[in-house]
Amino acid sequence: MSTKPERLSTLELPAAELVRSHPPVWRDANKKVIAALSCPADAEHRGQIRVTRWRAGALPETLPESSPALEAHADLFGYAPAPDGETHWYLNFADRRLFIAYGSGLLAQDELQVAEHPALGSVAEAMAALPDQVPLTAEDEPTPILVAGVERRCVLDTAPDLDAGRVYGLYGHRFQRATPDEVRGAVTVLDPPTVSNILAIEAPTAYRGAYTAKQIRFILRTAVAGYRAAALESAGALVIHTGFWGCGAYGGNRELMALLQILAARIAGVSRLVFHAFDSEGLALYRAGEAVAAELAGLTSLDQAIAVIVELGYQWGVSDGN
Repeated sequence: MSTKPERLSTLELPAAELVRSHPPVWRDANKKVIAALSCPADAEHRGQIRVTRWRAGALPETLPESSPALEAHADLFGYAPAPDGETHWYLNFADRRLFIAYGSGLLAQDELQVAEHPALGSVAEAMAALPDQVPLTAEDEPTPILVAGVERRCVLDTAPDLDAGRVYGLYGHRFQRATPDEVRGAVTVLDPPTVSNILAIEAPTAYRGAYTAKQIRFILRTAVAGYRAAALESAGALVIHTGFWGCGAYGGNRELMALLQILAARIAGVSRLVFHAFDSEGLALYRAGEAVAAELAGLTSLDQAIAVIVELGYQWGVSDGN
């Protein structure tokens, strides 16, 4: 098997046509509040949206000598415009079915990203409706889905804000308990919208105890497939923005998932990996993973690197319920 991912399908349409033909389906009242603000009836959707789905290639036996530049912040995704000469991609911490709960009352990372980029809901509807599209980020193997050129039309502030009456914040299940006025107060409409590139990959879930070599290898293969597909869809230097992928509802180990994404970026030839660790506690866990990645920098055998990681005995966590 080749180490290069194979493109399975492509869907490319003007954003206005995509949204008109396959409008997002907002089932939750608070999601409808956000959509009414970010996409009023006279909203003009600009640009071209390109959706590609890929089959993962094999992992290489030998690790590259060079490693990506690493950057970490105690924050969330900001989706800042990319400088000239760079293409930036932002992870979607996906379910197996693309954007599965976007229209519901849930608001974890996946759903928050769609709420701010509402045309992603149209991507999900189009892929479900069109005969040559399959809205799955994994089948028996990883099948990353990339969405290039989607507008970010609003910012939803999920943090508590006593002045605005948001005592508990809006993230996770708290979103469903918020009043419409609380939600309206948390939305900032972007005029003009910015444009983002989204990389949807699903992390493994439902394991207990220590991570096995097989599980680690699958995580690496998933991340490498997504990063390499992003490289094939990019011009200039490839920059990946990520965070604690698979560490919320899926119960992944945060230090290990940071470490494995750094290793995946090395394998995939990513120019820079930007890790958004949310807060100071998350940043400390990221730094611990980064330190282990630095210790692996001298290794050239992937099997040897995986054996070292297994020996460290990383343990699965539990779901955070979101």
